[in-house]
Amino acid sequence: MAEAIGAIKAKIQAASIEELPALFLQYEQDERAGVQAAVKQIRKRIAAYEKEVARCEELKKYEREYASYAHICGIDEVGRGPLAGPVVAGAVILPKDCDILYINDSKKLSEKKREELYDVIMERAVAVGLGYSTPERIDEINILQATYEAMREAITNLTTVPDLLLNDAVTIPQVSVRQVPIVKGDAKSISIGAASIVAKVTRDRLMVKYDEIYPEYGFASNKGYGAQAHIDALKKYGPCPIHRRTFITHFCGEQM
Repeated sequence: MAEAIGAIKAKIQAASIEELPALFLQYEQDERAGVQAAVKQIRKRIAAYEKEVARCEELKKYEREYASYAHICGIDEVGRGPLAGPVVAGAVILPKDCDILYINDSKKLSEKKREELYDVIMERAVAVGLGYSTPERIDEINILQATYEAMREAITNLTTVPDLLLNDAVTIPQVSVRQVPIVKGDAKSISIGAASIVAKVTRDRLMVKYDEIYPEYGFASNKGYGAQAHIDALKKYGPCPIHRRTFITHFCGEQM
């Protein structure tokens, strides 16, 4: 008796990428239309996987170029533009044989994918460091200098000392380790991409917590950025303690 088409589809859908080639061989000669449709899905999944593997190999270009360095650290920040909340920097040292797929500029990933990758990165990284600059510090020394401070703190908080830094676009002052600034580095280096994901997830989780304390501003959804609902709330309620005063003068004026 032939295996039910529904059972075959369920088996294929539940299969890992490693199991798909064997299933393809098992069912490619089954001429039933439903089975052939499922076999076509196998081909598509394998092709998508191979494309992602190739993309991630390209992401290791800089890591291969500087492979003589023992501990290469990617650095990125999140939160330079918002009206509220801290700027957060991430520093990540990945293992030399890192094979984590789907790492990318955190802005190009869904929230669900970022959360999934965050867990994988935290589990498999050689070391992860985080740095923060508060809204008060941002107002005091300006966002660029506050970002540099957060990055230096992230480097300091690594449990393994890096001997090369791959940075997203910037050169960090007052750092003795060799630095390689890469424009749009979070989409060109697997290490910087990993740092951007760690920083983004960390900051987003903080803003969700702040939303519980200051619910008027919608921080859980806008993460402190200048969404219209956030600006409307600023005009209605004035700033809260985590707003960056130097960023909101246009909206608050007399309420500062």
